[in-house]
Amino acid sequence: MRDALELLHNRIRRRTLLRGTAASITLPAAGARAQPDGHFTRPITLWIPWPAGGGTDLAMRVLAEAASHHLGQKVLTENRSGAGGTLCMPVLQQAAPDGYTIAQLPQTIFRAPYTQKVLWDPIRDVTPILQLTGTTFGMVVAADSPIKTVEDVFAAARAARRSGSKLTVATNGVGTTPHVVVEDLFGQRNLEYVHVPYKGVAEQMLGVATGQVQVGVGSTAFGPFVDNGKLRLLVTFGEKRSKRWPQVPTLKELGLGIVATSPYGLGGPRGLSAGLVQTLHDGFRAAMQEPAYIAELAKSDQELAYLGPTEYAAACKEAFANEKRVVERLGLMRQGG
Repeated sequence: MRDALELLHNRIRRRTLLRGTAASITLPAAGARAQPDGHFTRPITLWIPWPAGGGTDLAMRVLAEAASHHLGQKVLTENRSGAGGTLCMPVLQQAAPDGYTIAQLPQTIFRAPYTQKVLWDPIRDVTPILQLTGTTFGMVVAADSPIKTVEDVFAAARAARRSGSKLTVATNGVGTTPHVVVEDLFGQRNLEYVHVPYKGVAEQMLGVATGQVQVGVGSTAFGPFVDNGKLRLLVTFGEKRSKRWPQVPTLKELGLGIVATSPYGLGGPRGLSAGLVQTLHDGFRAAMQEPAYIAELAKSDQELAYLGPTEYAAACKEAFANEKRVVERLGLMRQGG
C-alpha cells in the first residue's frame, strides 16, 4: 500500500513539473482575462487544500479533467495542503476575480476564523460557485487492536489515564470536523487524549495501521485500508449507515448524539461576476454528472449533493453561523482579536 501511494505521488509530481506550474500564488498575466461572455483564453487553476494522492484530491482531479471538456479550456489542479484544509483561502483572497483561480471550499474554512486568527473571511472573500458533495467520517483502529467498539475507545482512554499515559488519536488536522467530534466525545466524558494531526488521510491511516497511533478519525477515504483488512471500522458519523459498510453503526444510533458531515464545493475570489459564476457553474455542473467522477466519489463513500450558486451561498452563510455555535459550545473559541 505504501509503495502504491508513493508511486501515485511520484506520478502526480512528474505531471506537475512537466506542465511547468509552481505551487505558489501567481497573479494572472496582463491581458489574459476571460472575455465578457465567459470564454476562457488560457487554463483555469483549481486549488485543492489537501495533499496529492488522497481521496478528495483524486476526485477533484477527475472533476477538473471532465470540466476541461465542458469549459473548452484546460482546468489545472494545484495542491496547497496544511492548516486543516484552509490554505486555499489566502490564494482566493489575493487572486484577481477573472475566473482563472478557483478552489475547493472545505467545511474547515467556516470554523477556522473562530478558533485561530486569520486574515481572511470565508463569506466576504469568496464567491460561491456550486456545492459538489459531502465528506462522511468514521473511527478506525488497527485490525489487530483489542479495541472493537466506541465504548472500548473510552475504556482505553480511562485505562491509559490510570497508568499515567494518554490514548493517542489521529485526525486530519487541528480544527477539522474529525478533531471537533473527538473533542466533543472525549469532553463529554472528561477524558483526555493526545491529538496527533496529519495533513492527509492516507498518511494518517498508515499511522493507525502500523501502530504509531491507537485510534484514527477521518474521512471514509480510509476505505481501502478497511476493505483490505488493515483497519477495523468502529463507527461512522453520518445520519444513516453507510451503504458500503452496512454492518457498522453510526454515532447517532449508538445514542451519542452526533451527526457529522462536511459538504464542500467550489468558490472563486470576491467580486467574481455573475457571468463568470454562471459559466464556471455550468461547466462543473456538467462535469459532476460524468460517470468517472461519480465512480471516484463512490470510492470514498460519497454521493452528489448539488447546490447552485444562490443556494450554495446561503448554505455557506448558514455553515459559518453554525460553526460559531459549535466552537462556543466546545470551548474552542480563540481569545483576543
